Amino acid sequence: MFAGFQKKKSHVNGVEISYRIGGTGPGLLLLHGHPQTHVIWHKVAPQLAEHFTVVAADLRGYGDSSRPAADAEHRNYSKRMMAVDNVELMRALGFERFSVLAHDRGARVAHRLALDHPHAVQRMALLDIAPTLAMYSQTDEAFARAYWHWFFLIRPAPLPESLIEANPEQYLRSVMGSRSAGLTPFTEQALAQYLRCLQLPGSARGICEDYRASASIDLEHDRADIAAGHRLEMPLLALWGAEGTVGQCFDPLKEWEKVATHVHGHALPSGHYIAEEVPELLLEAVRGFFKDLL
Repeated sequence: MFAGFQKKKSHVNGVEISYRIGGTGPGLLLLHGHPQTHVIWHKVAPQLAEHFTVVAADLRGYGDSSRPAADAEHRNYSKRMMAVDNVELMRALGFERFSVLAHDRGARVAHRLALDHPHAVQRMALLDIAPTLAMYSQTDEAFARAYWHWFFLIRPAPLPESLIEANPEQYLRSVMGSRSAGLTPFTEQALAQYLRCLQLPGSARGICEDYRASASIDLEHDRADIAAGHRLEMPLLALWGAEGTVGQCFDPLKEWEKVATHVHGHALPSGHYIAEEVPELLLEAVRGFFKDLL
């Protein structure tokens, strides 16, 4: 996986962020989701690196990046803090401006990054999410049943951490295998990397704190932006899986239009894990979206 890429770490914002870098050209930051790592991009990163300098980073709390301690207000895992990690990473690599392709939790980090650092982001493509505040405020039974982990992981420590740590592989396979495509899209090599990182000390804490932040301090930040009239002004591409929960329980494009000025998007014939389920279709969509940067 990731032929031609280098795996490195950079000390930014008080943490170590692990990433792979490859290719030449404009900067393109790739951010992954839960319970995975930057490895989700292994089917598309080499092709993107033909046109961009691709930086596939592990979020704090995930992969081989640092796992900071928890704090009472969950600030250490707020999307605002995670956004700073990645702005500083890209700056350290020589990119004051760059584009972003992000999935799931990483897409929530990207949303906050674009709000807090609008001049840093040229274009942004977000995969299979609607804005966090919209999803929590419109939660119904169907969504709660499908995204049970959203409500399990925010329970007070140490219950969810203890249950994950008791059997990380069962947790991984239960979360990822319960989606529409099961475990079929994931290579054994990728699954092995996801499990290895989930088994590292502090991983369960990092995951839970990520979700606890999303249900608390992140919502405060989102409400403050809405009240202040802040919108995403850079071009935004929203893609979601036609067979996934987000597309079935929400209207992603409508929700992004509420918070972004220049947005378009559509469903792809996949479930939640777009980059691993339909990599060629994803490449076709994002190549067209990012072509003006070349």
